Amino acid sequence: MNRILIILAAVLSTVIAEAQSVGINTNTPNPSAQLDVSSTTKGFLPPRMDSTQRNAISSKAVGLIIYNTTIKSLEYWNGTNWYSTVHFIGENFGGGIVFFIYDGGKHGLIAATVDQSTGIQWYNGISTTTNAVRDGINAGQLNTERIISNQGVGSYASQICANYLGGGYGDWYLPSKSELILLSLQNTLFGIFGNYWSSNEYDNNSLLAWVQSVSGPSATTTNKSFAFPVRAIRAF
Repeated sequence: MNRILIILAAVLSTVIAEAQSVGINTNTPNPSAQLDVSSTTKGFLPPRMDSTQRNAISSKAVGLIIYNTTIKSLEYWNGTNWYSTVHFIGENFGGGIVFFIYDGGKHGLIAATVDQSTGIQWYNGISTTTNAVRDGINAGQLNTERIISNQGVGSYASQICANYLGGGYGDWYLPSKSELILLSLQNTLFGIFGNYWSSNEYDNNSLLAWVQSVSGPSATTTNKSFAFPVRAIRAF
């Protein structure tokens, strides 16, 4: 009889323990957590694997967490896709593909997956100085706004980039020379080669603008009336 009571007590104890929060290094685990780990000298270490090993996981549970050694970031499974705590080059994100990152992957640039035109003029037929001379990361956005403000509504490089709504986002723009150079470093992700319009006007000259190669760092100036491809980008 005593043995039966001991077994029954053990079973009841297990049931109670499973219903309560479990604490490691704490006698007062947070009631909202099933497991509460407390430490000031050590961290929590999830399973570590590369992308190939991650993709081989079968019957993934929603909320599954791993550390991806390929992209050097935590990832979780939302039932459809793996999501990372940071972004990485080649990621499908924000309506396009990430081709440049900084701040440890918190910010960067995204390019549209298709050209907005295979050949279109830089301006709207109006030979005026637009003052679109900013260069560098995110400079294309200001240049695009200046060009459209100067040239008005029409079908030309900056306008069709600004009108692009890839992924439902409305902040696409014609990239600066420097942004196109960064895109050229990852051009195999997009399969694009050749010369593309940048948003840079040539030294406030009303007739010329910069064409940047996405096959390498070379750039040249040409008449704004000539037709070249354009590829919209956006920042995050």
